[in-house]
Amino acid sequence: MARRLRFNGTDSKNGGCPAIHEDLDSGEVIVQGTPVSDPEDLAQLQHLGPHDAAVAVPRELLVNHGPKERKPVPALIDAEEFGRLFETFAHSAWHLETRRGYASDRNDPGFAEFRRTGRAPMDLDSHWCTNILRQTTGGKYVGRVRVVDDPPTEGQLFLMDYSRCNAATGEDVRSIWRRDAQRAHLPEEDFWIFDSRLAAVLRFDEQDILHGIEVITEPAEVLGYCQVRDTAVHHALPTRAFTAQVHAD
Repeated sequence: MARRLRFNGTDSKNGGCPAIHEDLDSGEVIVQGTPVSDPEDLAQLQHLGPHDAAVAVPRELLVNHGPKERKPVPALIDAEEFGRLFETFAHSAWHLETRRGYASDRNDPGFAEFRRTGRAPMDLDSHWCTNILRQTTGGKYVGRVRVVDDPPTEGQLFLMDYSRCNAATGEDVRSIWRRDAQRAHLPEEDFWIFDSRLAAVLRFDEQDILHGIEVITEPAEVLGYCQVRDTAVHHALPTRAFTAQVHAD
């Protein structure tokens, strides 16, 4: 059955290619333009399947005639796909930690050890640590800013002590008091951002259990998360200096 297509427009003065059409039923956008055929150009395209085609169009065509209204549908990924992001990022991965605790930490044997001894274990042979160390020794940046209550919760104290392990893998670990985070207008969202182009927002329930990972790639939204990252890093303190403040209190 043929599609029902609507002609949206063209920037060609002759009424020809390039142009944009829209599928009235599915909402898909059909872009027609000059085919990209140079093998060296095609080799640079990511995820181009054997039956896919690439076309080149002026940016103005998308701005002038691309559909402006849209209903965003959350793009959700599972834990396995989320884990692969830490294997494949190109240059940077950064985390804003906003929770007062994480169920995954409380269920970890290391948390029980921390309760007994006051020290979190250094599990540098774990898959997480060996991968992060491989990434940072390869010149990539991994960092996080942890929002901490005053006084810190037990879960936050555990993570603050575990920062020794994070630092040993080359992570840039910083912390900020929640009151200062609020003054800096940092959001309550807990998220990772990869290569300043993809944000993975972690959705938790009231029991601190992770129940969803939403991926955001829309450039304007990703820019907002980048601005949050820059603000958080600017206002936060390195782990050693922050820990000294906690013990001073």
